[in-house]
Amino acid sequence: YGLWVLLAQTRDAIFKSRESELKQYKVTPMQAAVLFSIQVLGDKATPVAIGRRLFRQRNSISEILDRMERIGLVRKVNDLSRKKRVRAVLTDRGRKVYHLLSSETVSLYNIMSSLSEKEQQRLGSYLQILRARALKELEKS
Repeated sequence: YGLWVLLAQTRDAIFKSRESELKQYKVTPMQAAVLFSIQVLGDKATPVAIGRRLFRQRNSISEILDRMERIGLVRKVNDLSRKKRVRAVLTDRGRKVYHLLSSETVSLYNIMSSLSEKEQQRLGSYLQILRARALKELEKS
């Protein structure tokens, strides 16, 4: 249990550091994650696909997209292949913010660089093992 608490505290501390860094752009860490997901997913950036990538429910992603649309970061467009499905696309402002955010990762770099490259690789490997097991546990529920 102590390891779980340490992992949660570490995640929260990194999250708060990133949140502080993103304030200057008026973007939350979750909105930044959505911007990155849309960029990676391209024309497959539906609320369901974004939700899968970020381990969030479609309805919570839809709410985030609604807020992001109101502030001009994304636009929801009807998917031509399915009438009831929408896709999210970055607006010009959204692309600009995405590029700023992808170059503005000082806090993440400072935190991650406290580990050597070999330590980062080991940590990544361990986290992948834990994530895979957690996903298997979720399938049971």
